[in-house]
Amino acid sequence: MTKRENETVIKITDLSFAYPSRDYVFKKFNFDFFKGERIGLVGPNGSGKTTLFHLIMGLLHPSEGKIEIFGKERKVENDFVEVREKIGLVFQDPDDQLFSPTVAEDIAFGPLNLRKNRQETEKILKETLETLGLAGFEDRITYNLSYGEKRLVSLATVLSMQPEVLLLDEPTAWLDEKTIKRIARILNNNSNLSYVIISHDKKFLKETTNCIYEMRNGEIKIKKK
Repeated sequence: MTKRENETVIKITDLSFAYPSRDYVFKKFNFDFFKGERIGLVGPNGSGKTTLFHLIMGLLHPSEGKIEIFGKERKVENDFVEVREKIGLVFQDPDDQLFSPTVAEDIAFGPLNLRKNRQETEKILKETLETLGLAGFEDRITYNLSYGEKRLVSLATVLSMQPEVLLLDEPTAWLDEKTIKRIARILNNNSNLSYVIISHDKKFLKETTNCIYEMRNGEIKIKKK
């Protein structure tokens, strides 16, 4: 795909960020992400991968620099409302994502928040559960699910919002091979999705991404698959 300016989804320019009482994670950091891209992101722990996702979603805020998403600069909380409707973040820890008593309530929360009516939401819920092999989980208590089941439900809560872009933080951690293959199949079958995947699973990245970037010392560089 030719990378034209009007296809830019995320453009980060000269961004600097540090956690309190710590050295800078990013100093004059730059990153461009284009519609249609499917990127793997690797790097050592503490290199800033998850921090980058949280900055994109407005969960953290830079001390300097510019974040443009869908052609608009995003600075304050209200700027990120549209971002969170169009970009789905799957957290590294599913317990950070799931907060409703039952699976159905967790998955339905997003569509209802996007002003879908009850009938539309029920249809999305059913289709999402079937896609992820979770049919029959509607009334299961989220707290009592296994880690692998929680991870699938957390992915379901994001997919149910039908986002344009996914940010997936270690989506296959602690999952069995069958479930990993199911997630890879879901991603590969959804040709309209653009996404960035943080993962240590090189086999999964090879199957689901077009290129891999390495993050190290606050910089990001393309590397061979």
